[in-house]
Amino acid sequence: MPDESKTKLRVVIDTNVIVSGLTFKGQPREVLDLTWKGEIEAYISPFILRELTSTLKKDFGWSNEQIKDTIQRIKAKTNSIRPKVKVSVVKEKDGDNRILECAIEGNAQYLISGDKKHLLPLKQHQGIKILSPAQFLMLFTNVNSIGTRQR
Repeated sequence: MPDESKTKLRVVIDTNVIVSGLTFKGQPREVLDLTWKGEIEAYISPFILRELTSTLKKDFGWSNEQIKDTIQRIKAKTNSIRPKVKVSVVKEKDGDNRILECAIEGNAQYLISGDKKHLLPLKQHQGIKILSPAQFLMLFTNVNSIGTRQR
């Protein structure tokens, strides 16, 4: 039986992981499942929702209705924040800075990303660990099995 007094891990899930989790099986789906079950505390920003909407429509041909239902579900299971802080850590892809801003504003412990080119190589930013879905799932399993929180 889970200990409800434990603090949930605070995360931001990069758009690429959300899209993969919604459209394919595997580790990104497992990360989303933790969000749906309320086992992690996920933060989302208007930028991530716009990027998600655009990607699902353009790249995957989702209907407006499918997208609307999905966005509503995500909003219901995440904490929506509007970042006030601006960063420009990633010069090659400004959108990745918006993801970092969400993590900073949400005081996230982890940013879960599949971006091997820009975000994952950073490893961390302002104390926020940047992990792949596989790395995060391993950490989540370890943290929950030993009952301690790591930052």
